[in-house]
Amino acid sequence: MALPPNLPRVCACIGHTDADRAEALAMASCAHGEALVELRIDALADPSRGPGIVAGVAARNPAAFVLATCRRRENSGGFDGSVSDQLALLRRAADRGARIVDIEIETLEAAPGALEPFRGRCLTLASYHDFERTGPLDRVVRRLEATGADILKVATRVNRPTDNLALLDLCRARRNMVVAGMGEEGSVARLVSPQRGGLFTYAAPDSYRWPAGGPGGETVSAGPTAPGQVSARAARLLYRIASGSEATGVYAVIARPVGHSLSPLIHNRAFEAVGFDGIYVPLLVRPSHVPDFFDLARRLPVSGASVTIPHKQAVIPLLDSVDETAREIGAVNTIYWRGGQLAGTNTDARGIVSPLLKRTPLDEATVLVVGNGGAAKAAVTALRQEGCQVSVTGRNPARVARLAQEHGVRPLDFSDATGRFFDILVQATPVGMTPHVDGNLFPGRVPAKIVFDLVYNPLETVLLRHAADQGRTVISGIEMFVEQAAEQFRIWTGMEAPRAVMRDALLAHKVK
Repeated sequence: MALPPNLPRVCACIGHTDADRAEALAMASCAHGEALVELRIDALADPSRGPGIVAGVAARNPAAFVLATCRRRENSGGFDGSVSDQLALLRRAADRGARIVDIEIETLEAAPGALEPFRGRCLTLASYHDFERTGPLDRVVRRLEATGADILKVATRVNRPTDNLALLDLCRARRNMVVAGMGEEGSVARLVSPQRGGLFTYAAPDSYRWPAGGPGGETVSAGPTAPGQVSARAARLLYRIASGSEATGVYAVIARPVGHSLSPLIHNRAFEAVGFDGIYVPLLVRPSHVPDFFDLARRLPVSGASVTIPHKQAVIPLLDSVDETAREIGAVNTIYWRGGQLAGTNTDARGIVSPLLKRTPLDEATVLVVGNGGAAKAAVTALRQEGCQVSVTGRNPARVARLAQEHGVRPLDFSDATGRFFDILVQATPVGMTPHVDGNLFPGRVPAKIVFDLVYNPLETVLLRHAADQGRTVISGIEMFVEQAAEQFRIWTGMEAPRAVMRDALLAHKVK
């Protein structure tokens, strides 16, 4: 069958074990804007209920596309029946209104002619999965093409950044391809492929109240059906997958871990607010794969990147140039293109100084900086330039001493530092950051009048709550985060950042 021109670019995957809840979640997803939903019949405790669910969803949402999948257990699915049982269920699903059926390559090769009963009745999708790696894919695609299916799907585990390129290359060469990069390393393939020729991407369902506002309604939800899926709503509204094209610039935050990062939230909202054609994705990069990321950045290309823990120092020797600010700090948090080369800078210094200047003069202020990583170095450099008397402390005396010597400030043992009192405390470690939100280096007296915690997720840390209880002036990491991100935005786009949009996005996230 010919592919319909209105095929949605986001597929919400329903993989609930309970048939009633699976149907309710599919119904709610369609009611909230999803136009393509996959029903994982093999996930149901009673797969025989699958065709009936398809019928109900299709009848109530005639414009929607229902994709029926019933993968056998030996092929990494959940269906325990035979190949003939599997195909019979999918034929019934097609009879009841499924507009696409997904049959894995193993079944299609074991049962020649399996697609014939579906011809002219619905679209057929032949799928290949490798949950371990992204290997050579040419032979895989030839196998899929030999089935004669209307749509070809390749889903592989992405273990390094450049694995994304192998998947995206499949989309560029064909117009009937769907790819999925499994794992947080595969976010580029998942989120960018529909803009580079892929038909659609798979996403996790959102949680909904169903029936909406009705008596007896309950929250229905289901987890991702594959590792690395973002929610369908985020795919549509935050990453704006449907509006992207080959020309859309790709931006990323590279980190490990990366799931906690709110950078995709504020940068994508900012891009949308000013009408900038860009998509900003979270990309998990392991320390050993930082060089591989630069290969991805040059070949894709990546138009710009934020760099955070633990890569701020590691990227420096891999860049074509690093500006004076970043060299003095000894860390890069922003990568951008300049004259055809990848350059690095650090916008953290601006993010630290601006919020403090709104509260107090900095010249001659006594400051205790806690930490020894990139953020601490940015704080020390920026505050010394403002004329502050800076001391530095932390839980690793050797690294603290090295930082102090490099930047000409005073090192203090942590126990000594907590016994003194300063004008300003800058907490520049990840202590208290999601997911370890209970962390607090100062459970007793907080040794400063102004406490600035650079952690921004959560927006209010235990340290800030504790300091506020003691009457201290507190500054959330949200302020630094917005200021440094606004400078990144300006570097990448040449436009003034919509700071209010960025801040509002963070505050809205806080109350969710």
